[in-house]
Amino acid sequence: MVKIGLQIKANLEKLTNLHPSDEDFRWYVRLRCANCGEETKEFQYLTLTESSPLKGGRGQASLVIKCHLCSRENSIDIIKDSMVPYNAEDSNKFKTVVVFDCRGVEPIDFSPRVGFAAEGEETGTPFPEISLTEGDWCDYDEKANESVGVYEVQHQFVSVKK
Repeated sequence: MVKIGLQIKANLEKLTNLHPSDEDFRWYVRLRCANCGEETKEFQYLTLTESSPLKGGRGQASLVIKCHLCSRENSIDIIKDSMVPYNAEDSNKFKTVVVFDCRGVEPIDFSPRVGFAAEGEETGTPFPEISLTEGDWCDYDEKANESVGVYEVQHQFVSVKK
């Protein structure tokens, strides 16, 4: 079992506590088979609320996928306690926001989409529907009378020690 962390880096403007809005949040990833190197063409998604049984009754995983090339069954699971928000002090620095337990696959790409939430840095104003599909997002904090936003979103995967 290999643990791989998803790190994000973003420029937060007057925002803090950027995180998935609920447990049904979909982490969209492309995967590579560790056995043969085959990569998924499409993004697959994982959530905390959905799981599939592993072959042979060995438990469950967020996503169980069969490699098209070598026919091996692989799985990837979200480690629930690993999810942490991206805060104002993290702005413009890479930070691990979730860790995946990978068995036979590794994530190679991440697509931030809808389902993020954040708060105004000084006002606490909730922003419950942040979409990073276009890469950037902006809105207006009425309490502070200023614009807020998430810009220059980047990501990388890192190996996590057990």
